[in-house]
Amino acid sequence: MADPSFHTDIRRDGFIAKLPEPWHSYALLARLDRPVGSWLLFLPGVFGIFLPPGLSLKTRIAYTILFAIGSIVMRSAGCIVNDIWDRDIDARVSRTAGRPLASGALSVRQAFGFLALLLLIGLIILLALPPLCWAVAPLALLLVALYPAAKRLTWWPQLVMGFTFGFAAPMGYIASAGSFDLTGSLLYAGVIIWQLGFDTIYGFQDMEDDARIGVKSTSRRMLNHASLFVSGCYATALFLFTLSAIRAHLTPFFWLGFIPAAGWLLFQGFSLAPHNAPDCLKKFRQNIPIGILLALGFIMGRVF
Repeated sequence: MADPSFHTDIRRDGFIAKLPEPWHSYALLARLDRPVGSWLLFLPGVFGIFLPPGLSLKTRIAYTILFAIGSIVMRSAGCIVNDIWDRDIDARVSRTAGRPLASGALSVRQAFGFLALLLLIGLIILLALPPLCWAVAPLALLLVALYPAAKRLTWWPQLVMGFTFGFAAPMGYIASAGSFDLTGSLLYAGVIIWQLGFDTIYGFQDMEDDARIGVKSTSRRMLNHASLFVSGCYATALFLFTLSAIRAHLTPFFWLGFIPAAGWLLFQGFSLAPHNAPDCLKKFRQNIPIGILLALGFIMGRVF
């Protein structure tokens, strides 16, 4: 088994570390020690909620609260599905060997029980959204279920991740607009490509282990063109966000959040060092404040 102390993104400090077992392991299984994934699931939902016109601010705020809770719940559920699929692979990768299923701290049966509870909470939140959201929710569940298989079948699992984690964008748009059109599609495409970029950065941490055990990844495929590829992803995503904002007739206040976020993303791409795992993790996490800037742009462009 790989040594989990070599390089891991598991947080071994903070309040999670002080929890007794088995709560500590359940919290790690749900990635509560690393809220970055919940943020990166939630923020595209905010983009979608505030992009279309015609909805009251009060209703948008209510949807935002529901999406915030739902993002924590569904991100945790997705991580459990991923860890059930990947528990044998995780045990052989230094960054993931300390995960509860890979290390044996929790059983698969315990993981399924926790997953069922989270999905029940997710269903309650879904029922509070407009009925059209109910119709598209099964697509999100299908993506969550199939995403862990992507690394076994394709060199583009990071793209599949973009479709999966980015699904909050069309859900938010549908909740606010009551339909899904070209403007919403441009937003979703932008989110997918943005997430392809930053998840490729994340995947650079695991290249040696992935190559050793035969796991495919976009990071391995694009290693020799890392900076160009990630910069291209970010530039394309920014272009698609711009088109969606123009089509939705957002006010010029949109640019107050968009421009600094765009500069930060492009700097990330140009300064990328794919063999520096800690720096890749740092750049990946920076997409939280970048996403917040983008969200503020969509909010200000609709509200002011």
